Amino acid sequence: MNLKETELPGKGKKFEIETRSGEKLTITIHDDGRREVCHYGIDNPEDSISKISLTDEEARYVSAIIGGVTYKPTPLENIEVALGDLIIEWYKLEPHYKAIGKTIGELRVRQRSSATIIAVVESNHSKHINPGPDLLLTAGALVVVIGERLHQQQIRQILLNGSA
Repeated sequence: MNLKETELPGKGKKFEIETRSGEKLTITIHDDGRREVCHYGIDNPEDSISKISLTDEEARYVSAIIGGVTYKPTPLENIEVALGDLIIEWYKLEPHYKAIGKTIGELRVRQRSSATIIAVVESNHSKHINPGPDLLLTAGALVVVIGERLHQQQIRQILLNGSA
């Protein structure tokens, strides 16, 4: 995440945040307490996709929600469910993972780790339950895997490095 702060003399302060996914968010805090939040997409970083103006009170309320004051989620990729010696884990394919652009069959996941990919949820929310070897792994996908702890360590390396 990249953060840039800019003083706006006579107006307030502007914060620009670039996320890991490449999207941009700008937050302008006006001297009168108003906040303007703009969201910019990856494809066209100069034109905002959406914009919202908030009062000081609204901004503080939204900040509390986003900051986790009222609810703290458990990230799916950190959840593990134990079934005897079997563990189900979720792995989010970050852009730098070497498994991206390869099929499950190309990676030889089951042969190399003894773990089984039981589902893949794409970043567009399409789901592949019990995917076959021809499924192409894409950036941002959530890969759901079942196996023993050693198998999970091996598949983590396969997804990250493209090898065991």
